[in-house]
Amino acid sequence: MKSLLLLHGALGSADQLRPLAEALPGHYDLHSLQLPGHGGVPAGDGGFSVPAFAGFVERYIQEKGLDRPSVFGYSMGGYVALHLAATRPELIGAVATLATKLDWTPEGAAREAAGLQPDVIEQKVPAFAAALRERHYPLNWKEVLANTASLMQELGRAPLLTDGVLASLTLPVLLLLGDRDNMVTLEETVNARRTIPGAQLGVLPATPHPLEKADPKLLAALLQRFFGS
Repeated sequence: MKSLLLLHGALGSADQLRPLAEALPGHYDLHSLQLPGHGGVPAGDGGFSVPAFAGFVERYIQEKGLDRPSVFGYSMGGYVALHLAATRPELIGAVATLATKLDWTPEGAAREAAGLQPDVIEQKVPAFAAALRERHYPLNWKEVLANTASLMQELGRAPLLTDGVLASLTLPVLLLLGDRDNMVTLEETVNARRTIPGAQLGVLPATPHPLEKADPKLLAALLQRFFGS
């Protein structure tokens, strides 16, 4: 049975991957990972960064004795998966991403981080603030926001997935993007597809950035086609 790891995005948790997991066929050995610093799990000594998350996934693969599992990562989870594939290529068999921003600049990171102000979120979108509070309890959701903003700013200063790194990838890669994504552009995703040798590209119709807005059955079908090929 082929092992498949599912990685959530920034501000997310493993619970958000449940609809996708339920839509995937039963012949996968599924693992929905809870990244440290999210969903009530402390970041611990590893810290809150893409390399720290990649290290967590690496240890999980080794501890579970998984043989080159496939990995699906949503948004930040896709960045983590590609970073791990670049630094430890022997660990992973294939990577698929959805809504993963691959073109980070200081200006772009500053814009994204500016939207992560807890006081503004509480005032303008209290339902989202309540959802974050519940999702990350007993962690302080405001600290999760601050840590995520810092992570974005660090990627803006020093992107990990440069063109040179992407060009070095040798495993199968599928880049998926919603046609209504307001965070990740089609241009940057196409550029990454052209840079990664043999990479594939897919566009989901009527799909904005949030994972909850993606059709889990369509996403599962695309992943099954890719990972099964």
